[in-house]
Amino acid sequence: MDSVSGVGVLDKAFAVLQALAREPLALAGVVEATGLPRATAHRLLLALETHGAVRRNETGEFCIGLAMVGLATAATDQFPWLDKARTAARRLRDATGESVQVYVPEGNGRRCIASFESTHGLRWIVPVGALLPLSRGSAGRILAGQKVTQGGWIESSEEREKGVASVSAPVTDADGNVIAAVSLSGPLERMGQNPGRRHGAAVARVARGLSG
Repeated sequence: MDSVSGVGVLDKAFAVLQALAREPLALAGVVEATGLPRATAHRLLLALETHGAVRRNETGEFCIGLAMVGLATAATDQFPWLDKARTAARRLRDATGESVQVYVPEGNGRRCIASFESTHGLRWIVPVGALLPLSRGSAGRILAGQKVTQGGWIESSEEREKGVASVSAPVTDADGNVIAAVSLSGPLERMGQNPGRRHGAAVARVARGLSG
């Protein structure tokens, strides 16, 4: 795999953790999810297990370790805006029935810091912690600085994933700088090619409520 940070072993370790954050996996599943050689994946899993970042569940699969609970709590405590973002995102999901995410810019991408799944059986899922590109998707374009519509949102259709549409709106600080994006996403069969017509106003209203 290509190095993201310039520290290859760290990039590989985080690839393993991100794979396990989606679901518990046996060694073969970690290899498939990360593309790492089997020996490398096994060595990293054992090292992460030693530090408590990885553990094994009752079926013997690898999963996220309990040491990560303390780190997650610290991250939340040191980013107090997160609770407000989660509450707003959950309310938007409950009101619309569609999946809702909140992203913040990170490097050349966008990090998902809050995610609530649709109440429908057919839904689009983005795990918390996922790092996605700025170049595709309505939330990416928001954080990349693209101009929003008069209603305060940007929509996209099948830009990042086939069959998925989304509409996003910017969260700004007191000086008007974009610091986050609220995004609502779902399958085309419900969202349509122009999801902003149905959900743009609601997404923009939530983003304004989070703005400083």
